[in-house]
Amino acid sequence: MIDYNPKEWFRYIFYFQKADTVRKLAPMILTMAAYSSVVAYIIIIHLKITENNDLKNISLMHSLLGFVISMLLVFRTNTAYDRWWEGRKQWGSLVNGSRNLALKLAALIGPEYVAEREFFTKMIPNYAFALKNHLRNTYISEEFENSLLYNKSALIATDHVPNQIAAALFAKVIELQRKGALLPEHTIILNHELEGFTNICGACERIKNTPIPLSYSSFIKKFIFIYCLTLPIGYVFSLHFLVIPFVMFVFYILASLEVIAEEIEDPFGDDSNDLPMERICKGIHTTTRALLK
Repeated sequence: MIDYNPKEWFRYIFYFQKADTVRKLAPMILTMAAYSSVVAYIIIIHLKITENNDLKNISLMHSLLGFVISMLLVFRTNTAYDRWWEGRKQWGSLVNGSRNLALKLAALIGPEYVAEREFFTKMIPNYAFALKNHLRNTYISEEFENSLLYNKSALIATDHVPNQIAAALFAKVIELQRKGALLPEHTIILNHELEGFTNICGACERIKNTPIPLSYSSFIKKFIFIYCLTLPIGYVFSLHFLVIPFVMFVFYILASLEVIAEEIEDPFGDDSNDLPMERICKGIHTTTRALLK
């Protein structure tokens, strides 16, 4: 995720980062420019069609459908942003849950249980890093920090790693209860945070594995494509060769909204506009270590 100051206007008007839609859409924008040039040349120069031709009435279709396409794109963008924001809320809950679990464990487990405190100090951040990698369909063994009581060799990398870590955390709490280090009511106090890890994982998996229906996404793309293909035919009589930059600009606006929606609807990747999960994981690591030291 790119950090920026939303109050700076002029800097970002003329700033094009790697993920900017201009870079992504440049081939299609140039294609639309070439297409518009051909249409304008054929109508104005080759066929010499005058303004009295019925083709100019195609612009009426754009006036009628402009509202429809704007509503579709607004709904598409809002739906994608809702998914992005829901993902951010889930990772915010993971931060709070990790802190609360560390706070409670620091108070409930005595300093004489050195190995157990070290176990939770490392395994709570390990869960955050494992969830990040799980949502990106990868496993980075270097991000897993071994403890005296649990080693990365115990993990099955091809299986659900976050669930394995969550199971190890819960099993350790039950073991401490049986040893008398924790009372039964202490387990109830810790259960909310332990259970919350799996709930957050499930919510993030729901966002990742349930994209917008294909028919809806396909329809929007077809709508934008046909809408822009007919633009030069309808407006060439009034704009003449100025229809070329006009079509390029309209296509850029409409297609950019769809591209932005596609990028943010899955907020767990490593694109410029995705969630800063690495930073969040490091924050959990720092906070947990400070609370359980």
